[in-house]
Amino acid sequence: MESPLGLIDQSVELRYTGWVREALNELPDSFTITDPCISGHPIVFASKGFLKMFGYSKDEVIGRNGRMFQGPETDRRSVMLIREAIRNERAMEISLLNYRKDGTPFWMLFQVCPVFSKEDSRVTHFVGVQVPILRKPRRSGLGNRRSEMNLSEDGGEICGSMSRCCRREVCSDSTLELGHKLSAGLSLNHDDKEVEINESCEASELQKTKAAAAINNIFSVLIQYSELTGKVVSQQRCYFSGNKCLDASLNLSLGRIKQSFVLTDASLPDMPIVYASEAFLKLTGYGRHEVLGQNCRFLSGTDTDPSTKFQMKECIQTEQACTVRVLNYRKDRAPFWNFLHISPVRNASGKVAYFVGIQIDDSSKNHETHELSPHIRQLSVVGTVKVAVRSLSMGVSTS
Repeated sequence: MESPLGLIDQSVELRYTGWVREALNELPDSFTITDPCISGHPIVFASKGFLKMFGYSKDEVIGRNGRMFQGPETDRRSVMLIREAIRNERAMEISLLNYRKDGTPFWMLFQVCPVFSKEDSRVTHFVGVQVPILRKPRRSGLGNRRSEMNLSEDGGEICGSMSRCCRREVCSDSTLELGHKLSAGLSLNHDDKEVEINESCEASELQKTKAAAAINNIFSVLIQYSELTGKVVSQQRCYFSGNKCLDASLNLSLGRIKQSFVLTDASLPDMPIVYASEAFLKLTGYGRHEVLGQNCRFLSGTDTDPSTKFQMKECIQTEQACTVRVLNYRKDRAPFWNFLHISPVRNASGKVAYFVGIQIDDSSKNHETHELSPHIRQLSVVGTVKVAVRSLSMGVSTS
C-alpha cells in the first residue's frame, strides 16, 4: 500500500529542510531513502541515478516498498537477510538480483545503512545504495562479439539474468539495437549459454569501495541539513549509559580483559551493547561502530534455535545467569556455535545495571589448549566486570 504523499514529504523535509532534496540530487550515485516509521516502509527519496538505472519515474517509485524491484529469480534467502538486517537496525551489504522497469534482470551490490537520531538513538530512515556488478568480458567465439557489444563505460560488463548467475546485459541504445539484431539473426549455442548461467556474480573490492563512498557522501549531506533543523542524525547509533557515555575508567578496566565479551545496558530500551571487547570483534568480524548500540540478537540468524533465544530472554527478564550453546553468525554470515554465558551485573546499590555476555567459539578446539575450562574462564570475566562496575558506582578507581 502506498503511503499518503503528505507523510512522505514530511518524512524528509521536517528533519532536513526542503533544500536537502536538491543537495541529494547533485550526488551521482544510485540510492534510495526509506522510512521505517511509515506503514509499509516506503521509499521517501530516490536519486536521479537510481531512477536512471531502474528506468522508473519518481512518481512510480516514491511511496512504494523496495520489494517492487525484485522478481522471480531474486534469491529469497538474500531478501530474508536484508529484512533481518533492517529488523535488527544494522548495516549490511549483499549481492542481489533485481529487475528494471522493462523486466531486464541485473546483478547489483546493495548496501543498506540505518540513519540514527542523535537525540534518542532511534532509527529515522534507511539509506540503500545500489552499485551494478561489473566484470571484464571473456573473449571466445561469438562471445567476442557479445563482449564488445556489452561493455559499460568503465570497461566492465553488467551481470544479469538467472538467480545467483550472470548474463551479459545491454547498457546503451546502440548496444540494444545490436542486441535485437543478434536475437533476430543469431543465437547462442546451448553450451555457451550454460557457461554464462553458471558464472558467479560477486562484487569486486572496487565496487564495494564505491558503495561505501556513496554512503559516506549521502550521510555528509544528511548530517549537514539535519543540523539546520536541530534534529541531527548520525551514521552511528549514539550509545549511552543512563544520561552519560560509558565511563572512561570503566572502559579502561574492561579493556584489560582479553576474552570475547560484550556489556549491555539494562536501563535502556532493548538493552543495547555499550562495550565490546577486541576479542569479540575478532570473533564476529564486525567493527566496533557496527556493534555499539545494537541488541545482541543481531548475531542470530535463520537457523538459530528459537527455544534457545527464549531461554536467554527468560533468564534476562528474571535477572538470572544462564549458559547456552547457540548457533550464531559472523558478519560474513558464516555460522559458529557460541558457548555463551550471560550474567547480570549489579551496581553498589544492588540494582542490575548491565548484563555481560561472554562468548567462546565452540566450533573451534582452541579452548582445549587452555588449562581452565571454558565455563571457569567465563566466570572469571564475570567477576572482573562485576568488580569494575561496583567500584565505579562506589566512586573507587580501578585504574
